Amino acid sequence: LAGRKLCSDVLFDFTGTDNSEVLPESIPSAPGTLPHFIEEPDDAYIIKSNPIALRCKARPAMQIFFKCNGEWVHQNEHVSEESLDESSGLKVREVFINVTRQQVEDFHGPEDYWCQCVAWSHLGTSKSRKASVRIAYLRKNFEQDPQGREVPIEGMIVLHCRPPEGVPAAEVEWLKNEEPIDSEQDENIDTRADHNLIIRQARLSDSGNYTCMAANIVAKRRSLSATVVVYVNGGWSSWTEWSACNVRCGRGWQKRSRTCTNPAPLNGGAFCEGMSVQKITCTSLCPVDGSWEVWSEWSVCSPECEHLRIRECTAPAPRNGGKFCEGLSQESENCTDGLCILDKKPLHEIKPQSIESASDIALYSGLGAAVVAVAVLVIGVTLYRRSQSDYGVDVIDSSALTGGFQTFNFKTVRQGNSLLLNSAMQPDLTVSRTYSGPICLQDPLDKELMTESSLFNPLSDIKVKVQSSFMVSLGVSERAEYHGKNHSRTFPHGNNHSFSTMHPRNKMPYIQNLSSLPTRTELRTTGVFGHLGGRLVMPNTGVSLLIPHGAIPEENSWEIYMSINQGEPSLQSDGSEVLLSPEVTCGPPDMIVTTPFALTIPHCADVSSEHWNIHLKKRTQQGKWEEVMSVEDESTSCYCLLDPFACHVLLDSFGTYALTGEPITDCAVKQLKVAVFGCMSCNSLDYNLRVYCVDNTPCAFQEVVSDERHQGGQLLEEPKLLHFKGNTFSLQISVLDIPPFLWRIKPFTACQEVPFSRVWCSNRQPLHCAFSLERYTPTTTQLSCKICIRQLKGHEQILQVQTSILESEREAITFFAQEDSTFPAQTGPKAFKIPYSIRQRICATFDTPNAKGKDWQMLAQKNSINRNLSYFATQSSPSAVILNLWEARHQHDGDLDSLACALEEIGRTHTKLSNISESQLDEADFNYSRQNGL
Repeated sequence: LAGRKLCSDVLFDFTGTDNSEVLPESIPSAPGTLPHFIEEPDDAYIIKSNPIALRCKARPAMQIFFKCNGEWVHQNEHVSEESLDESSGLKVREVFINVTRQQVEDFHGPEDYWCQCVAWSHLGTSKSRKASVRIAYLRKNFEQDPQGREVPIEGMIVLHCRPPEGVPAAEVEWLKNEEPIDSEQDENIDTRADHNLIIRQARLSDSGNYTCMAANIVAKRRSLSATVVVYVNGGWSSWTEWSACNVRCGRGWQKRSRTCTNPAPLNGGAFCEGMSVQKITCTSLCPVDGSWEVWSEWSVCSPECEHLRIRECTAPAPRNGGKFCEGLSQESENCTDGLCILDKKPLHEIKPQSIESASDIALYSGLGAAVVAVAVLVIGVTLYRRSQSDYGVDVIDSSALTGGFQTFNFKTVRQGNSLLLNSAMQPDLTVSRTYSGPICLQDPLDKELMTESSLFNPLSDIKVKVQSSFMVSLGVSERAEYHGKNHSRTFPHGNNHSFSTMHPRNKMPYIQNLSSLPTRTELRTTGVFGHLGGRLVMPNTGVSLLIPHGAIPEENSWEIYMSINQGEPSLQSDGSEVLLSPEVTCGPPDMIVTTPFALTIPHCADVSSEHWNIHLKKRTQQGKWEEVMSVEDESTSCYCLLDPFACHVLLDSFGTYALTGEPITDCAVKQLKVAVFGCMSCNSLDYNLRVYCVDNTPCAFQEVVSDERHQGGQLLEEPKLLHFKGNTFSLQISVLDIPPFLWRIKPFTACQEVPFSRVWCSNRQPLHCAFSLERYTPTTTQLSCKICIRQLKGHEQILQVQTSILESEREAITFFAQEDSTFPAQTGPKAFKIPYSIRQRICATFDTPNAKGKDWQMLAQKNSINRNLSYFATQSSPSAVILNLWEARHQHDGDLDSLACALEEIGRTHTKLSNISESQLDEADFNYSRQNGL
């Protein structure tokens, strides 16, 4: 009783009004077991304003009370239930208390709000675990939202997500297109790594909108959606077969194409790099129908009283699919007017024996007389030629006397001949001077006139050197210099002397000299241009000037001119520097443009930065030449785009410009154009060949063509390119495979050698060599031979000559493969390939900086303009300047394929370019070609 009394007193004291009393750690009780907790209080979260209940259950337990934050909870706040454990017969007690949000918020301690159960039994007390009570919440904003990605196929995708702060911590779930993602079913997806979504190998099906969902017991939060795009870069298909040549006869083109479908670009993937269409030139041989030769003579009468004649289909023979000659190749007829005897012998052959003997005597007598006549004729011709050899000029090649443009040298004077050079004067053999020019002797009267002319008058001050006839010097060697007093009748009379072609009846010399023909000092063209701009072209020279739209202010117009210097170059080379282009002048010099204009100048260098250092130079008002820039330099004042055969220069001031090159190594190469012309000489049996080696620029070849037209020359073979290296080795030109029994050339004159320096600096005059061939008989009308032009230890070209020397039978070869526009000055929209409306849309698109780099820099790159981009950055509209350069560069191209491909590659992500279709560009190209006669 005493023990129970004590326990009852203690309980009474606890249930009093003073909650601050501390229960004893143990209460004396009867022997038994300590309380065992069947259920301990769990951590709990208060959601909004709803209180939470903490529960405790223990056995055996006489009493259970909660202690929160170190203080006992009042008994009135406990709800107790008591039961009996049937298996053990022990008393089981369960206690509940409620904890409100206000209680938790009012607690300020170093720890979270906590509560603990204390249970009593007869043996003593037991304590449960501490259960924390926290207020649950979830903030609205994510600490990190997932970001969209553009990933190539089979690439890795990582989407980061940091959920909002909350108690308890939020669980994260990923949604794709509002559907939950189950990483257990897809091994390619992992969502376990710190709330991040990882797709190991991206598939096209992985494209979509991804959302991060965060949730706890309070609320759910959605992140911003992240768009994932899995793209596929395009790949080229195989090339198609080359198409058939677009022309059946002559020069045309054929093309092949490929598509960007292997695979096709998807979801904004990059379009294939490169051209979708390739074009090459092709030549279809024109069919030549056969034609009959003239009938042969009738054959002798056969025993069948018939004779035959034949003809061949060789004038010309059919080739390249041409038709064979129509008609019979053989014809026969009766040769006795139908009178035959029984043994088929003609009646006129049946004669007495005496008559046959008389006929034989007459036949042999006639043959003998013919032989004697021929012998007398040969002896007469031989004596006549010897009598003509007393002249004081020893001609190296017979072509000098038969109209061939071949050199001849004055040799030492034969004593005692008053017609020769002053016999008392001893020549100075220290200086060599070679005179060139065709000399044509029509008949003995012409020879007499030549004797009386100034050609054989004394030349008291000419210095002459005897040369070996093994290698004949050039027909365009340097001119002779004269010292001391000039005689009024001395040949030649100076640079201004010209010889005219006169009829022999006028008793004037029939002499014509190519070097004495009037030469043009410059080619010139002009045009009037205004605000719309235009193009000025020098036909067949490769020189052009592009005035962009808007370069000239509105309501203004200028007469713009352009010229090419064809005289002696004013640019004097320094050291190893070589002039690679013509000197081009454009003006007026005081004209000011608001947009750079494009000047195109041809050059003859085999472009390589490893072997050449190429400079652009400009002539000052004082006549001196100054370097504007090196082609490889970075500059903001002008821009040079060097192509294999021309240089396109963007300039803002007019003047005289030229390209020079300094060879860096011996492998530096100049491109020479080699061509052969031919014409008949004054002697009907001779034919002259002239072989030219000129810089590979259209204007240099045009000068040759102009001179040859004066001489009546005919181009015998299409010109070819010769790569001439700067290795100091000379050039050899030789005639090969001359038909031995039809034509002949003087011994030791079939090969001519040109010094290296003469070829390397040949831009001052056209370089050519002359050969004279002689027919054995006038019946020979066909000439076939080879012209070999080669550099020692260098490149070689063969010109195949196969022509008829009769002008009526000769097949003409065009001088220029592609004629320039017949309109030198083109103004307004028709001068430009790109229509102004399309140009405006391109500029509006690419002049605006783009975050993906698809701006004017990519436009330049896709058009193979990769250098000195800083120049375009200084322009108000870089895209417009790039398009102007494209216009200048593609003046002679057949279409707008290159620009269309560039826009096709770039424009797939540009909505502004989506309405520029290929058909629009094709239509623009057709209109440009039609307007310019291409």
